[in-house]
Amino acid sequence: MTLAISAKAKAMKADGLDICSFSAGEPDFDTPEHIRAAAKRALDQGKTRYGPATGEPALRSAIAQKLQQDNQLAYEAKNVMVTNGGKHSLYNLIMAIIEPGDEVIIPAPFWVSYPEMVKLAGGVPVIVETTAETDYKLSAEQLKAAITPKTRLFILNSPSNPTGMVYTSTELRALAAVIVESDILVVSDEIYEKILYQRAEHISMGSLNSEIFKRTIISNGFAKAYAMTGWRLGYLAAPEAVIQAVNTLQSHSTSNVCTFAQYGAIAALTGPQDDLTMMRQAFSKRRLAIMEMVAGIAGLSYIEPKGAFYLFVDISQTGLGSIEFCERLLAEKQVATIPGIAFGAEGTIRISYATDLDTIERGMNRIDGFVKAYT
Repeated sequence: MTLAISAKAKAMKADGLDICSFSAGEPDFDTPEHIRAAAKRALDQGKTRYGPATGEPALRSAIAQKLQQDNQLAYEAKNVMVTNGGKHSLYNLIMAIIEPGDEVIIPAPFWVSYPEMVKLAGGVPVIVETTAETDYKLSAEQLKAAITPKTRLFILNSPSNPTGMVYTSTELRALAAVIVESDILVVSDEIYEKILYQRAEHISMGSLNSEIFKRTIISNGFAKAYAMTGWRLGYLAAPEAVIQAVNTLQSHSTSNVCTFAQYGAIAALTGPQDDLTMMRQAFSKRRLAIMEMVAGIAGLSYIEPKGAFYLFVDISQTGLGSIEFCERLLAEKQVATIPGIAFGAEGTIRISYATDLDTIERGMNRIDGFVKAYT
């Protein structure tokens, strides 16, 4: 649904309409120059042949070092698998470890692909609803109540798409205790870990203690932090047996990730981080601007995001369902947003502020006029 609305908005723009798009989960910045230069050098050096299905050894080592230094996770290169994007890392994992009938616990609101991946593997998505009153966070009590003898995996996403919420150390420790007690696995989707605001801190679940570390799998990538969405570079970090299973699957499906692109990823991890800081500062300004504008629109409300680049807005007072709201808003005001039902949360929409301040101002003025007609 997110891609469908983005495609419709792009088609309308191609027809000459002035579209304000808040739909894409994609930074509007160019990939930093030193990363592009590294990929170009790799091309010139003939890095265009098949490589290991698990990834280039130098990249796996760089990822392991990053996880040790940034996240306090004791992984080695043998615990790392390079994939065709963060989405591919999750898909491979679920296909490798979920058998028909296995249950996977997914808090709602959720990223749209989580339950679909589970279904493709023959598993059963167990959706546990959260509310704005708890900042859309799952409690340890809710997790424990959802676990059954068929539970195999819990999916955690912090910072979150679509809500922007970030779990605290105390909250993570409570969840970890349940996971260890129940002896299930958790995959921690950390793709937005570098995009944080107001002193929010990203804590990787696996860093809490040795017992949760043994049960934790990390999914991450380069798309969001380094504006590398089109490069399709992600990775898993996990116990070696899991990596071996995922490698078996990937070697029979996509094989290795684009060879020369992986040298760009090495530069992203080992090179200067100035561009990351610049992008995060720009997102911070946009976040403040869009929160102020939404707060001024009667009938809309939101929780304050602590990470990522989304504002999750409650539209229930308009009386419109989320799909109808978004379709009418696009048709009548040429503003593209994503209906909350796609994330398992009817009565909401997701607004991405991965766009410039001028577009934010024009788009929010249009939304203001649109909402006034229904409240």
